[in-house]
Amino acid sequence: MTILGFLLYLIVAALCAWIAEAMVPNSAPGGFFTSAIIGIIGAWIGGNMFGSFGPSLEGVALLPCILGCAIFVFLFSLLSRGFRGKRV
Repeated sequence: MTILGFLLYLIVAALCAWIAEAMVPNSAPGGFFTSAIIGIIGAWIGGNMFGSFGPSLEGVALLPCILGCAIFVFLFSLLSRGFRGKRV
């Protein structure tokens, strides 16, 4: 994988995470880099759970990536909300 290919993969994963954050009621904190990391992890989760179906862009199957990102954003927001509520 080239550097340009990795950057395009990162952008596609971040866009999928952005779409997933719009689907989930409690979005994850952070900006673009957090979305990119969530996108990469979500693409991995979606690929392992749902396989590779639907349209693909830069090696990322979009539908499983969005579904995996939505699951990961939901879990991440639950964890971050839990940690924010525990302050003493």
